[in-house]
Amino acid sequence: MKPNGSLKNRDLYLNKLIAFQDTEPVKVVTGIRRCGKSSLLKLMVGHLLNSGISPDQIVEMNFESYDFKDMTSDDIYNYVKSKALPNKRLYLFFDEIQRVKAWENAVNAFRVDIDCDIYLTGSNAYLLSSEYSTYLSGRCVEIRMLPLSFAEFIDFNGFEIRESAGVLGGIRKRAYDAHGESYELRELFEAYLRFGGMPGIADVGPDQEKAMILLDGIYSTVIIRDILEREKRRGQRQITDAVLLRKIILFLADNIGSSVSLSSIGNTLINEGLLDDGRKSKPGVHTVQSYVYALLESYFFYEIKRFDIKGKEYLRTLGKYYIVDIGLRNYLLGFRNRDSGHILENIVYFELLRRGYDVAIGKLADSEIDFIAFNADTKMYIQVTESMNSETVRNRELTPLKRIKDNYRKIILSVDTGLEKEFDGIESINVIDWLIDC
Repeated sequence: MKPNGSLKNRDLYLNKLIAFQDTEPVKVVTGIRRCGKSSLLKLMVGHLLNSGISPDQIVEMNFESYDFKDMTSDDIYNYVKSKALPNKRLYLFFDEIQRVKAWENAVNAFRVDIDCDIYLTGSNAYLLSSEYSTYLSGRCVEIRMLPLSFAEFIDFNGFEIRESAGVLGGIRKRAYDAHGESYELRELFEAYLRFGGMPGIADVGPDQEKAMILLDGIYSTVIIRDILEREKRRGQRQITDAVLLRKIILFLADNIGSSVSLSSIGNTLINEGLLDDGRKSKPGVHTVQSYVYALLESYFFYEIKRFDIKGKEYLRTLGKYYIVDIGLRNYLLGFRNRDSGHILENIVYFELLRRGYDVAIGKLADSEIDFIAFNADTKMYIQVTESMNSETVRNRELTPLKRIKDNYRKIILSVDTGLEKEFDGIESINVIDWLIDC
């Protein structure tokens, strides 16, 4: 939030909503709790008002508010129908509507009975994209939100990036706060790596104790309401063991960017004594799979598959998992630097998703490329490493990229790039510069 209480912009997502304004599909905003979905709806309402839509054409209902907590789908339908205006379109904003049983009946009826444009947010606690599609017969578009990017983190915390000429040429970038104090971008990046990108962090400031309290609340809400209670409400009993769920979360958080076999998770938990409640038998593969899928469905973790560059097909071999927010990982595991390379990969992976790329791990014979990023227009290959100063590291990162014979862009992202900016057509880019180059 800005000091005056107004909402900070999330233009990446707002522009997506605006692009679908006044079109038939129901706009569905999904994502992990507290990543900014409700605020995005408010930003869209502001856009409508600024573009001349009358306030009486806008209906906002937040189903976590006491005002609407006991409503049935019939109540929702009648409430909205009473707001209908002759010869005017209604703009309907339903926040956490999945808390209402059979809500989809009301939404489908609005599409048929009222001239309206519909926007929903849904905590993945109860309703995920596949279910949205079923309920709305495919007439919806999903906009998936993520926590703040590094560029958004800078903005939300009141910093402005300014450019000046460097002593040796080129452009020098620094961040300035509201009082004119300047900071190296690397300082802010270290804060981002520590606190993560949940928007609420900007409200409490860079205070570790307050940040951990906020992240604890997010974690508890996701686990209890979005996973354990959701399974209970759906009548499914796979996710019943809160201790096992937490241990799997800790395991995945500790192994971001590493190849993970679902069948090996149970073995590891038993062999390393991570299930310390006296149990002797390992959880079955199907049990572990159910728990991991629940975490993926809650957007707590994301899975990335391998892609065979030569064979041009996805592989069923080991995938990797990344956590949606590094701050949550630090809350779970504590602050540490021993796996900084995988932390950087985690940051880069989600930035690629924000920029609209599909992302896979690249496999070429016995080599691996950290990321292949592609969309309808282009493709690029990316390696991520902390430093390019060591010749050993340079050879390790460059060799897989040199084996790729096509002409798509090839990049190495690192915090310390060294002096060379290019190696036989392979670009070496500072990851901080890349993150803020939106």
